[in-house]
Amino acid sequence: MKILSTLICASLLGSVSLAAVAQTAPVAPQVDVATRVKALNALLAEQWQHNLENSPEFATTLGDLRYNDRWSDASLAHVQSERKVTADFLKRFEAIDTRGFSSDDALNQQLMVRQLKDNLRGVDLKLYEMPLDQMSGIHLQLPELISSIPFDNAKQYEDYLQRLHAVPKVLEQSTAMAQQGLRDGLMPPKFLLEKVVVQIDNIAKPAGAENAFAEPLKHFPDNMPEADRKRLREAIIAAIDNEVRPAYRKLGEFVAKDYAPHGRAQPGIWQLPNGDAIYRFQVEQMTTTTESPARIHALGLAEVKRIETEMTAIAKAQGYADLAGFRAAMKENPKLHPSSREDLLNRYRGFIAQMQPELPKLFGLLPKTKVEVVQDEAYREKEASAAEYHQGTPDGSRAGQVFINTGDFANRTTLTIESTAYHEAIPGHHMQISIAQTLPALPPFRQQAGYTAYIEGWALYAERLGKDIGFYKDPLSDYGRLSDELLRADRLVLDTGVHYKHWTRQQMVDFFHTHSSQDEPDLQAETDRYISWPGQALAYKMGQLKILELRERAKKELGERFDIRAFHDEILGGGALPLDVLETRVNQWIAASKVNKDTAK
Repeated sequence: MKILSTLICASLLGSVSLAAVAQTAPVAPQVDVATRVKALNALLAEQWQHNLENSPEFATTLGDLRYNDRWSDASLAHVQSERKVTADFLKRFEAIDTRGFSSDDALNQQLMVRQLKDNLRGVDLKLYEMPLDQMSGIHLQLPELISSIPFDNAKQYEDYLQRLHAVPKVLEQSTAMAQQGLRDGLMPPKFLLEKVVVQIDNIAKPAGAENAFAEPLKHFPDNMPEADRKRLREAIIAAIDNEVRPAYRKLGEFVAKDYAPHGRAQPGIWQLPNGDAIYRFQVEQMTTTTESPARIHALGLAEVKRIETEMTAIAKAQGYADLAGFRAAMKENPKLHPSSREDLLNRYRGFIAQMQPELPKLFGLLPKTKVEVVQDEAYREKEASAAEYHQGTPDGSRAGQVFINTGDFANRTTLTIESTAYHEAIPGHHMQISIAQTLPALPPFRQQAGYTAYIEGWALYAERLGKDIGFYKDPLSDYGRLSDELLRADRLVLDTGVHYKHWTRQQMVDFFHTHSSQDEPDLQAETDRYISWPGQALAYKMGQLKILELRERAKKELGERFDIRAFHDEILGGGALPLDVLETRVNQWIAASKVNKDTAK
């Protein structure tokens, strides 16, 4: 999934126990409780509104177009002013007495307090001082937002034109931010910044209607008068050529001459001042656990061994002596490569269509928003992942989008397309996020919660649901599913390897080659992704293993009473949560299910 950047919105971090929430003092008078709950909800609404105003891109993504003519303030001064606002909100939320609150209301307060505290921790670690990388740098965020902007009338095009006029200011602010990072020794690796230079050039070079920022000119609404089309086309192209492209060229020159040469020499974040503390924070943020990097590394090695044992069994059943020989044969098999970019996209569409009618067998809650498959923009496909999900709007007016990297398609295999389709679309990211956005009992900050371990853990778990429903019938397809699971186990090893154990990039690549069936383009891009995004790669396996653990616990405790649909609805019905909160939620559901069954008798 495409994670929203720190420019757009902050993730919800850390962890909080429902059990702790439930341990309240004697219940206060009901009227007093109602008054305090009302105050909490009003403060939640105020903080949410502030987030939307402060993160116009996030508001646009959600379909709130009130701030559709502006970008977030990316200045150093704004970071510090927002720190004060965050600290003030924290004091106000902590001052709310939650005695007598329902568990849901108390949890809302606890989650918000935790979010605000961790936002302050992130600011104090100065993570914002590295705004440029090849995965989600500011230079990519601006054109990537275009796919989430509606262009249904002249007003929306005019709003977009105002955003184009403001691009130079955003890039100037980001340059100043990067310069501060340089002064503080907070630098991405030099070799990745050299890739950023190429990306910036790829965005800046195409002129006029060929530029990435001119994409909206290709699909004016049918009912727009020709005069408006002509006026807007001319104004947008002028803004692109006279303002946006020069600003990108200026940024590219800065990165090439004054920034990239000072990039850090080692890939691991440990080389930065306070790098070990930064990594510990990122591990906690991305996994919502207190697991140590050493423990996660060992877990990764164990999972790699387990999964490769299953893959070896398939290889031998296919007549091969070992897994390495089978891997090599699969890469050379011409039947396992897409014939074109469109062929690649259509394969994803086919597996999503295959899963759709099976969902009621596994879920009571179902997504209402549609999902569509599109290809990555050309300017970023060399560094992009194989696939990523961009959420739709809560009201369904914009579908969720699965972006597929079709670059170098001839060197990509088709083995993992099925599992990736389930991961990114249904029953993975699209289903989970679409449901969360419309849960009526949750305040907006929980409907849009960004706990990566839950979100990515669910999507990895969803890949396995395809097997539960009877798919992956072809042994090669099941091998592809295991290959994708192996990739997530590799990530535990590689992320901790480079950022905790001080591995070199070559050590990462060597491990990847030995313990992966990844296509070479993806393998190289994935390696650089883990370097630039410390801790994120840990979320998938940590979340999946927790959900599997909870499912096995529920099956054991409930026996024949266990209902997979009810279990999945419980997992999805609270929105994204920290893993320990999710565990407590499921434990309470198991206990309640036992009581309800016994009462029914």
